[in-house]
Amino acid sequence: MSVEAKKAKQVVIDEIKEKFEKAGSIVAVDYLGLTVAEADKMRADLRKEGVDFTVYKNTLIKRAIDGTEFAGLADGEVLKGSTALAFSGEDVTAGARVLAKAIKEYKKMAFKGGFVEGNVYDKAQIEEFASIPGRDVLIARFMGSVQSPMTKLALTLKAIAEKEA
Repeated sequence: MSVEAKKAKQVVIDEIKEKFEKAGSIVAVDYLGLTVAEADKMRADLRKEGVDFTVYKNTLIKRAIDGTEFAGLADGEVLKGSTALAFSGEDVTAGARVLAKAIKEYKKMAFKGGFVEGNVYDKAQIEEFASIPGRDVLIARFMGSVQSPMTKLALTLKAIAEKEA
């Protein structure tokens, strides 16, 4: 292997390391079978959610994560066959949610596994993870559940005050 080829591979390995370190979650999928149009639409949906979707060679991924907390991804079936990675930032469920929708719509891809906040997950666990709503939806639901009893109390007190008046 030439020196230039080794340098080029090292650049890619460093890029992978950087993406792994910055990501809140990483989801691996088998992407074979997608048409160009389907892949473009899926990538656009992922970009809207702030998710970086990239295809790397499994050997380069393995080199990049060797000796890190992500090394557990190299075990099992995650890094075998065709692998694409979705790197989510702040909203750790975004990549899994968008990919789950694409898998359901196109019926051509499949989850392989992933890494979320310090833990390696298998295919079934990532499928479950994909069903969790986004951060904003969870906050809105929480605020609605907190606000609802307060609203009922205020309406009850108002009705009592009107009745006495």
